[in-house]
Amino acid sequence: MSRAPRWGVRAGVARVPAPGLFLASGFTQYLGAAVAVGLFARVGAPAVGWWRILLAAVMLAAWRRPWRRRWTARRLLLAAAFGVALAVMNVAFYLGIDHLPLGVAVAIEFCGPIAVAAVTGRGWRERGAIAVAAVGVVLLAGVTVDSVGRDDAMAGLLAIAVAATCWAGYIVLGKRVAGAGSGIDSLTVGMAAGALVLAPFFAHTAAVVVPDGEALALLAVVALCSSVVPYVLDQVVLRRVGTATFAVLTAMLPATAVVVGAVVLAQLPTWPELAGLALVSGAIMMTAQAR
Repeated sequence: MSRAPRWGVRAGVARVPAPGLFLASGFTQYLGAAVAVGLFARVGAPAVGWWRILLAAVMLAAWRRPWRRRWTARRLLLAAAFGVALAVMNVAFYLGIDHLPLGVAVAIEFCGPIAVAAVTGRGWRERGAIAVAAVGVVLLAGVTVDSVGRDDAMAGLLAIAVAATCWAGYIVLGKRVAGAGSGIDSLTVGMAAGALVLAPFFAHTAAVVVPDGEALALLAVVALCSSVVPYVLDQVVLRRVGTATFAVLTAMLPATAVVVGAVVLAQLPTWPELAGLALVSGAIMMTAQAR
C-alpha cells in the first residue's frame, strides 16, 4: 500500500514541465525567506542561514537515510563541495536581504546563473534568452545606493556578490551531483557537510535558539520551505535539462521573489521592476522554444 502513493507522486512530478517545477520551487523558497526575515533580529541573519541548512540536513537524513548507499571517496568529496557552496550561498544571501529588498537581492544574485549560462550555452535562442534575461535583471534590480543608504547598500551588494558566486558553483556542481544518479542523497550529505564546516561560526547560537521553541519551529519552516522543497525539485529538474537551460530557467526566481516580497513584506515593485518581470518571462519562453 505504501508504494502506490509514492509512485503517484513521482509520476505527477514527472508530468510537470521544468518551468512549472521552478515556479513552485521559487514560491516556496522565497516564502521561507520572508519568514526568515522576521527571525533576523532574534537570531541574526547569517545564523538563520546556517540553521536553515542544518535543519534541512536533519529532515532530509530522516527521509533518505543516505548512509544505506555505497559511497566512493570521489562522490563524497563532490557532495561535500556542493554542500559547502550551498551553505555559504545561503548565509551570504540572508546577510544580503538583511540590507536590501528581497526582489532586488535575488535579481542581483542572478548574475551567477547568467555567468554559467553564458559559458555553457550553445544555441542562439539560449544566448538570446540570456541577453533578454540580463536586461530584465538590470531593470528588476532598479535600486540605487541612495534608496537604502550607502552603508547598507554596500554591505548588501557585497554579500549578494558572494551569494551569486556560490550560486554559480551550486549550478555546476549540482548538475554533476544530479547526473551521478544520487542527487537527493548527495544533497543530504552535502548539506550536512556544509553545516559542519560553518558550525564553528554559528553553533554558539544554539544557546539562543534551542530554548526558544517558537524560533526553532520557525527555523524548521524556513528549512522546509527554502531548502528541502526547492532543492529537491532542483535535483529533479537538473536531471532533465542542461546546465545552461537550468541557469536561464532560474530567471523565474526574481519574479517570484518580487511577488513574495510585495505580498508578505510589503516591498512593492516599481514600474522598471515590472518591465523586468516581462523581459524575464520572455527569456523563459525563448528557452522553452530552444528546447
